[in-house]
Amino acid sequence: MFGVVPQSLWAGLNPPDAQNLCTWAMRCLLVEVNDRKIVIDCGLGNKQNSKFMAHYGPTKQVSIADAVMAAGWRREQITDVILTHLHFDHCGGATERVGNVEEIRVVFPQATYWVSGRQLQWAYPNPNAREKASFLRENIEPLMHSGQLQEVADGQNAAGLPCLHVYGHTEGMMLPILDMGGSALLYCADLLPSIAHLPLPWVMAYDVRPLQTLTEKAEILEQALRESWSLFFEHDPQYAMAGLTRNEKGVIVAENPSETLLSYP
Repeated sequence: MFGVVPQSLWAGLNPPDAQNLCTWAMRCLLVEVNDRKIVIDCGLGNKQNSKFMAHYGPTKQVSIADAVMAAGWRREQITDVILTHLHFDHCGGATERVGNVEEIRVVFPQATYWVSGRQLQWAYPNPNAREKASFLRENIEPLMHSGQLQEVADGQNAAGLPCLHVYGHTEGMMLPILDMGGSALLYCADLLPSIAHLPLPWVMAYDVRPLQTLTEKAEILEQALRESWSLFFEHDPQYAMAGLTRNEKGVIVAENPSETLLSYP
């Protein structure tokens, strides 16, 4: 998760356990815009076997359908699902296994599922060897066969939301931008998975083009600071969102991080 950054530096921010594993969130977002109810990313899901789960050690799992229900909505009421990219921890929960059989269905039966066309082509059917373990056919094929999948061209909106399209972490990852009534909230996905990744050189080893990630981070952070955006962190174990400011050295850092999201009309 921290690439070339020495453990002596990052361990104080996210202490590893005896297996050198850190705690991370898979934090999704439910957005209500006019008559649309939009889910952004869907977490890991429950389709994988015990061997797979043991490798990553997920705890406190909540299905995306249960999370939506806890927010007061039925799964049939979700109109759109934006998948920032197709790595299993972002799209696995978009579909579910029916009972103990092999049938897999989409979780939100009335929703349009939005994904970057370049990301879909990158991920399926012949992913590169570097990301093959993250692009799982059982996550992607049911979406393609459902007739609910909508490809998004470079630079285009998804579910009516403007998106930044970035290419360092993986080809064509989408970062939705939400209008918060005079300000904006950027869903950072894996460009900035946590507050700890705000320093430019702190780039994940998962990224296929780390130098491009560094450039994208620099440009987007400057824009976010200039336009007073807040950032939403999908993987930060503690903080859901934060503003930005510059410290005494002129470096962009988090400002007033929050463990919870505010609700906006």
